[in-house]
Amino acid sequence: MDLNTITSFRRATQRDDLALAPGEIILGGGTWLFGEPQNHATGLVDLTTMGWPDLEVTDGGLTIGATCTIATLVAFAEGRTADAAAPADWSAIALFPVAANALLASFKIWNTATVGGNVCRSFSAGAIVSLASALDGEAVIWTPDGGERRTPVAELMTGNGTNDLARGEVVRAVVIPAHALRSRAVMRKIALAELGRSGAVVTGRIDRDGSAVFSVTAATLTPTVLRYPELPAAAQLAVDVAGAADFYTDPLGSADWRRGVSVELAERIRAELAADSGETA
Repeated sequence: MDLNTITSFRRATQRDDLALAPGEIILGGGTWLFGEPQNHATGLVDLTTMGWPDLEVTDGGLTIGATCTIATLVAFAEGRTADAAAPADWSAIALFPVAANALLASFKIWNTATVGGNVCRSFSAGAIVSLASALDGEAVIWTPDGGERRTPVAELMTGNGTNDLARGEVVRAVVIPAHALRSRAVMRKIALAELGRSGAVVTGRIDRDGSAVFSVTAATLTPTVLRYPELPAAAQLAVDVAGAADFYTDPLGSADWRRGVSVELAERIRAELAADSGETA
């Protein structure tokens, strides 16, 4: 789409370049930005020239640069990146391609859309929102005063397409902690159409200390994250998932349908995790 209100374009190469003038907005991959009118904007500031590393593997976990593309993230999970390799015990990276496929996009989008852009758009069905919420992902946010704040991606969203980012704040990276990457994790999704946008995405994982985490996204306006000291009983999990506060209705599914399928998906995941660990389902 032509953005016919844009009169200026800047390539950011250092942090000072991210100070926004009136009417300027941040440009990442642009797959959403160029897909809809941006009548409020008069200038674009390109993040992709900041030179941020796509992926950094540390003892503490994985730092995903905000300008890392979906395609690069999937290639990393599948062992196809030359400059970064995942430790052998990071079993939960198997979720990366599953989450990316929930984006329901062509290879052209995968090669352009960015991790940071997906988080900043904060759509309920956002692929990276689902992934980061499931794995305790934390957003590293640069503030306009030169500082930095961190917040769980699951808590960043305030609604479907809204978040608590202030004007001038920039998501620098998403950090996934090592303990979550070492977990046994399962993600399941469902849509009303075979090739439709996800109506519900549910993830369950068991960490090495035996604790369990279940998350519901796409079905609720904001991510629902449930934590347990151990794998919960079926009845308890069903009550907790059904009790999420913000199941919603839109053309891709009713709130009642989303609630029902989320409960069903959560139980399937719970039973699979129980079987893997030798517990009684």
